[in-house]
Order: sequence, then structure tokens, then C-alpha cells
Amino acid sequence: HMRVLHTSDRHIGRSLYGRKRYGEMQAFLSWFEGVIRERGVEALLIAGDVFDNTTPSNQAQELYYHFLQHLVDSPCRHVVITAGNHDSPTFLDAPRALLRLLNIHVVGQAALEDEALLLRNEDGEPELIVCAVPYLHDRDVRAMEADEGIQDRQKALVRGIASHYTAVLGRARELQAQAREAGVRVPAILMGHLFATSGVPVTAGDGVRELYVGAQVQLRLGELLPPDISDIGYVALGHLHVPQRVGENARYSGSPIPMGFGEAGQQKSVCLVDIAEDAKASVELIPVPVFQRLERVRGSWEDIERRLAELRLSGPHGGLSASGTVWLEVVYEGEGDGGDIPGLQERLDRCLEDCPDLELLCVRDEARVRRVLKGRGGGLRSGAAALDELSPLDVFERRLESVAEVRREDLRLTYREALAALSEAGTEEA
Repeated sequence: HMRVLHTSDRHIGRSLYGRKRYGEMQAFLSWFEGVIRERGVEALLIAGDVFDNTTPSNQAQELYYHFLQHLVDSPCRHVVITAGNHDSPTFLDAPRALLRLLNIHVVGQAALEDEALLLRNEDGEPELIVCAVPYLHDRDVRAMEADEGIQDRQKALVRGIASHYTAVLGRARELQAQAREAGVRVPAILMGHLFATSGVPVTAGDGVRELYVGAQVQLRLGELLPPDISDIGYVALGHLHVPQRVGENARYSGSPIPMGFGEAGQQKSVCLVDIAEDAKASVELIPVPVFQRLERVRGSWEDIERRLAELRLSGPHGGLSASGTVWLEVVYEGEGDGGDIPGLQERLDRCLEDCPDLELLCVRDEARVRRVLKGRGGGLRSGAAALDELSPLDVFERRLESVAEVRREDLRLTYREALAALSEAGTEEA
């Protein structure tokens, strides 16, 4: 059998209300490297969204390459990395020739000839086939047609994506047949970065972007796995941040750290997969420790005050997180002018006075979706959400508030079509 570790959605370089999370990611990577060594992992699969954006900072790149460097003298013989919708395919692919010398296989751009990988052991014998399918951009799977509607575009996307997966699996079948002729049975694993229909919906603020602008494309795994492919032992998925099973031996590993306060308290995990020659796979979820605890405190003022008092009492030795601090988001849901409360900032200041273990990042109310951040001087400042925390669609929705309701749906459709056209023109940041 072979031991495989599946993870995804690291989003290296992500920030939360202006707080950089490099230290948190470094702590995770150090722990993760320990898991690889302690559990004798032979192959590592990273199913997309390595970075949080297409132009990662130097510090984000340093974390990525140092981690890969540390794997060279570990039990891990193979690493397979695919691009997600947050990644730049060309950026990931740039060092692929060099990384391949270290048995690190990177598939950033969709290319059938690169996606069916035959991995060999130290003796040169085939031991595993990985169908490493990256996030498939609209332009990868279909040709745009003039005057096509949203529904036609969505159907064409589904057909194109399913056709691409079928083609990659067909190449895997050919590799399996060649190995059988040599007297070797080789199991196969499929990697993908997509939104499966049975997946748990995303949570607000977790950084999961709409995959295809103007089209809510979700796929049934049965559409991607033709019935004549019998040796797919495991399907390693990325994109959704909630760890979950979505089919027979098909899983989202989920993000390794909470991407936002909507994931606060969610148990993160990575998937340890033992796969045999007959393609039978057993999966063990390894819980990820909390390296930076997030806490969403919501309700009336009485509810908020009570919860903050409980957190104060727990103190730095109460198992808050590895960092010893808790980042807070306060959501006020009481009565008043638009859900506001006079003197809210001052009340929170008093509750958190002399308590450096509790760090307030955001205060908001459901009615106006405003935020109040702790400034560098220690005080609180109010204002609109930072632009880098909003998607283009979020920004447009806010602008629509000044437009008559009857016109909004047509404007939404036109804007989505414009974003889709920009995306197809090669503007990845769109």
C-alpha cells in the first residue's frame, strides 16, 4: 500500500482585517512537516489555492519554498501541487522544471499531457497514478460564443469541465493498462479544484470566491467519473473550506486554518489516505491544532458583555491558542437606530481594558455591515470595509444601493457578463 496526505486551500499570504497571518501559517507548516515525518507519508497532494492571490508577497513565497525544501529529506517521495482559482497558473508553473528534479510535480495550467502523472518508487517501478487536474478556467474548457446567455454558458462550462476530467481519466486508464501488461497493478487518485453539488455551502467571509463569474457551476462527481474507470481509489478535492466527504472516498480536506470568523470554532483537519494496489482506500482525519484562535461574539449587549467576561477569565493559560491570544469579532444584534448602540466602542474598551490576550479586530452590526477596527494608537476607528476584503461583486452590490430596485437585476447581469469577458481576456485578477 501507499500512504498519501491530502490537503488544500492554504491561502498563504491571507490577511484578516489587516492582520497578516504569516506566523500562523508558519506554525501550521512546521506542524504539518512533523506529521509527514511521524506518519511516514510517501506522497503529498495539495489540491489548489496554495496562495491567497495571484501575486503573492516575498514572505508568502518564502514560506512556500522553505516548506518544499524541508520535504527533501523526509519520507515523502512525491509531492503533487495543483493550482486553485486563487492561484496564478503561470506563477506556479514557472519553477516546475527545477522542482521536478526533487520529485515535486506542479500543474498550474490545464494541459492533458501534464495532468496524468505516473509516480515511481526508488526502483523505478510504478506505484501510483495521480490525475492532477488544476482549477479549470473558463477559457480552458470551452470557446466563447457571441450573444450566448448565462444558462447556455453554464451548460457549456459543465460539459467542458466534465469532458476534460473524462480525458484525463482516460489517460490514467491507459497508464494502468500498460502497468498491468508489465504485471503491476497501480491504483489511481484524482485531484480536483471545484464545487461539488453535495458540498456544504461556504460561509461568509471565508475567502471562497465564485468560481466562474456569472455562472454558479456545481458538478456531480458522477459526471466526472465514468463507470469504466474502476481503479480510482480516492478523490482529493479543494476549494471548499469545510472538511467533508462528498462521495465514495471523495473528500474536501478543507482549509488548514480558519480563513475568517465564519469558520471560528470549526475543527480543521488533513486527510491521511492509505491506498492499496486494488485501489481500496482508508482515510483518517488528522485534526489540526489551533494556532490562532478566532472568536465571534454576537448578540445583545448583555450577551456580548457576558461572553467577553468568560474569555477574560480563561486567561492566557486557558488553552486559547498556540499564540496565547484571541482575535475577536463583535456582532451587535440589539435594538436601536439601525441595530447600533450609543457608546458601543467605549463599552468594549472598558470590557477589554488591561486584557492584552483579547484583541478586537472588528465590530459590526448586521443592519449596516460597517466595521470598527482597533487603530495603531490603540483606539477604535470606524469606517467601511477595506477594499481588499471585498470581491468585485461585493463592491458592485454596494454601489447598487443607490439605484432603483427595478433596475438592479439588469445591471447585475450586465456587470457579471463584463467580468466574464475580462476573465476570458486573460485578466486573472478580474
